[in-house]
Amino acid sequence: MTQAGHQDWSEATLEAIRQAKAAWAAQLDTKPMRQATTTSGIELEPVYTPADLPDFAYLQALGMPGAYPFTRGIHPSMYRGRLWTMRMYTGFGTAADTNARYRLLLREGATGLSAALDLPTQLGYDPDHPMAVGEVGRVGVALTTAKDMEDLFAGIPLNRVSTNFTVNATAPMILAQYIVAGEKQGVPPAQLNGTLQNDILKEYAARGTWIFPPGPSLRLTADVIEYCAKHVPKFNAISISSSHLSEAGASVLQAIGYTFANAIAYVQLVAARGIGIDEFAPRLSFNLGTPCVNFFERVCALRAARRLWAKIMRQRFGAKDPRSWTLRFYSGVGGSMLTQEEPLNNIVRTAYEAMATVLGGAQAMHVAAFDEAYAIPTEEAQRVALRIQQILAYETGVADVIDPLAGSYFVEWLTNRSEAVLEAIIQDLEQRGGMVKAIESGYLQQQIAQRALEVQRAIERGEQVVVGVNKFRMTDAEAPEIAIHHTDPATEKRQIERVHHVRRERDARQVQEALQRLRAAAQGTANLMPPIIDATRTYATIGEITQVLREVFGEFREPATL
Repeated sequence: MTQAGHQDWSEATLEAIRQAKAAWAAQLDTKPMRQATTTSGIELEPVYTPADLPDFAYLQALGMPGAYPFTRGIHPSMYRGRLWTMRMYTGFGTAADTNARYRLLLREGATGLSAALDLPTQLGYDPDHPMAVGEVGRVGVALTTAKDMEDLFAGIPLNRVSTNFTVNATAPMILAQYIVAGEKQGVPPAQLNGTLQNDILKEYAARGTWIFPPGPSLRLTADVIEYCAKHVPKFNAISISSSHLSEAGASVLQAIGYTFANAIAYVQLVAARGIGIDEFAPRLSFNLGTPCVNFFERVCALRAARRLWAKIMRQRFGAKDPRSWTLRFYSGVGGSMLTQEEPLNNIVRTAYEAMATVLGGAQAMHVAAFDEAYAIPTEEAQRVALRIQQILAYETGVADVIDPLAGSYFVEWLTNRSEAVLEAIIQDLEQRGGMVKAIESGYLQQQIAQRALEVQRAIERGEQVVVGVNKFRMTDAEAPEIAIHHTDPATEKRQIERVHHVRRERDARQVQEALQRLRAAAQGTANLMPPIIDATRTYATIGEITQVLREVFGEFREPATL
């Protein structure tokens, strides 16, 4: 080794390696090879050597696990000390329906829960609202009042389970329900452990479950982060997500780069309130689910993201606490890469992606079930998805050595290149005024839509192979039938009756008084979490609380992006 841990390659040695590679390449002139790129467009050489890493500085670029810049993982012992949390993304029907599935998954060995919520809940409508017709309990569980949250976790101690909630516009209301459900179990807020997505910016850019304009929405996001920092310290108040950006069409690196730009906006927002960076940054978390079966691209993107985030927090924001430098992330596996054609192929796809996610150092993961291109997964399909994680953890040996791909010429080259691309993406957005302006102008939506179109055209032309879809496809007669989940048509009626019962049993005067206090607070500048929690305790519905805020804040209208 030489200065600062640089690789000890003399210029003469590197030149000899270059000449050897050139001589090897000359032999290929008569047998040309196909070109190869990652899905993010990085061109790949057919082979990599030390000459591709001439100034590789081990301590600066990698270091040891649990130490800055955390390329090799955020914990010193990583999976040798504790395996990743095995979550399963689940939710359908009523709280009682989903509670039964949660209990099954926990019996089968899941170590964390991840709640899918129906669209009315995500958009702040009660099940008897005209906008909710046909959607109650369809793509997730209906959580209309704190009573639903109490029943969702009936028999599941909230001081012993970690739950992720994929919800954004109504994130404050869902957190309030969770806090109230904990109180009913005798679990104080300080003991609650879990994650709230609460990432509203990516909703404007990709997913679309917004309610309020960006200004009030960001206020609510910051209110949640501030409140959790002070009162729910074990809870991750935000999970800045690349998953939905990727699902909408962004490449792996675009999705992560846009996610970091969102995160920077949130950090600036909360810091502007006078809250010290190290008071809230240790509880920032990420969802770096980026559906991608390009194995090495996924591994290297996650390693590069971890290193870049450490630099951003330490160098740009001046965080002093090492916990603030760490990129703690959960990763969904599957999503838009699942196909309806030959659905059993999805088991293979998700297994490879899950292995890449583990080698990339995730702290938690869920694997999508093979039938999710059709509907809510069946019990059997979810069990298989959980088994993928368990086989990875206990049979393959991938958890036995920390960051085992480190030192590969190709892996380190691609990690470096991925970091450079991420930095360029963030810089481009900042030159355009930051993420909020990029969203308001429609620029970000255009970038994502353009790539989605390019990928679809490449698939249709056969340039991007999807096995079982545009190549090696079996005939319809050969395709096996699979059992799929069917939505109970009585779900909507049952949930409406349930809400009507809660309304009859609650103290209507207390509800109205709590909603009036919320309205007054929304018209001012106070943190809105306390009045939202107070209203939730009276069993005010998510629709009633959201309607008060709609009347004060108004609703967002998407800009034209043609």
